[in-house]
Formats: sequence, C-alpha cells, structure tokens
Amino acid sequence: MDHVLHWQKSPFSDGGDGNTCVELAATPTTLHLRESDTPHTQLTTTTAPLTHLIRGIKSRR
Repeated sequence: MDHVLHWQKSPFSDGGDGNTCVELAATPTTLHLRESDTPHTQLTTTTAPLTHLIRGIKSRR
C-alpha cells in the first residue's frame, strides 16, 4: 500500500520562508527526512537508528 507523505518542517529550522529547513514525514514503519532545497533526495530510516543518532549527537554537546 502506498502512503501519501505529509511533510512538515522541523521545529529546529531557521523559521524563514527560504529553503533552509529539514522536513519530516512518517509512514507506519518508516521516517522520511529531506532538505527543502533538495526535495527529491530523501533519507529513510526507522525510529531506533534515528533515536541512537540523536542521542549520540546530544551526548557530544
């Protein structure tokens, strides 16, 4: 079954109207990430690897 992706801006984007933001979309099993200035290039992952990445980044602050 194909899912229509509903993209939303990350709250950590610069807030402007330009193309300098990360957009997120989710399906029941996958998270999709893209930069608004290159919308055809997407990174797909699941919650576990993304959680590990974010925790790793936060622990190095």
